[in-house]
Amino acid sequence: MLLVIPTRSLQLFQSNYTVTKDNFFRALQPNFKGFTLKKCITSIGSPGDGSQISGTSEKLDLRLILLGPSGRGRTFIADTLLGNNKTRASMDPLKQSTKWSTVVDSRTITVIDTPDILGPSLGNTSRAREALRSLQLTSPGPHAFLLVIQAPGSGMSLDQDPTQAIQGTLELFGEGVTGYIIPVLTHADILGRRRTVDHVLEADSGELKRALSLCGQRPELVDNRLDLPPEAQTDLCRHFVDRVTEMKELRGHFVHEVHRRQDYLREKLLYDMSSALAEKLGQK
Repeated sequence: MLLVIPTRSLQLFQSNYTVTKDNFFRALQPNFKGFTLKKCITSIGSPGDGSQISGTSEKLDLRLILLGPSGRGRTFIADTLLGNNKTRASMDPLKQSTKWSTVVDSRTITVIDTPDILGPSLGNTSRAREALRSLQLTSPGPHAFLLVIQAPGSGMSLDQDPTQAIQGTLELFGEGVTGYIIPVLTHADILGRRRTVDHVLEADSGELKRALSLCGQRPELVDNRLDLPPEAQTDLCRHFVDRVTEMKELRGHFVHEVHRRQDYLREKLLYDMSSALAEKLGQK
């Protein structure tokens, strides 16, 4: 699919307009109207295809995308990774993907919190837009997707289908995302004695195992009680950092077509504008 910049976007770029990552993405948003998810979002990232680590500043930094519905522990995971960042005080559901950063053990951790792009609350256009926005906010690409899933048997109001959650992630971000998904099972405190991943898998009727086979990654089991001691939250944060660091060393970062097209369009824009400026200077 060839992505064509609309006239409106070109007019923005040709004016006295400061191009930043954010307004660059906003200017391109009209292109996505009318596309289905599969037309709009196509992943061409793979562990051996452009997923390399480059630059000194990237050696320690980690970029994560949080996925999952509200009320299943996603906010707890975000707060744990960010050290209970006070800027996340609002409990209102997110309307768009939002970027937060913190420093853990000399590493800059970037967390992209997303709305419920896997659920039915958003239409396809919003789901597509926010999926692409989350990728754009992690440029040049995320090191992991933390997929928050309510642990089976936790007795919460409505059980979440883990297979649908993982299939939805693959639909939005492409098959190449499988090696970057970390399933995070929440509400471990309600499971009683079954408070290890192995115990949960042993008690599983097969549904969770079938879901995990889609991404091939071992899940994490998280106790997300509101009164969890700060020391336990710190340990959990470091555990996630270590897990994602291992994935980064093994696979680098995930590369999506939107990142490649951003680079191409940025270079084309620079060429076109420099040519126009050179022509203008030659007329004097």
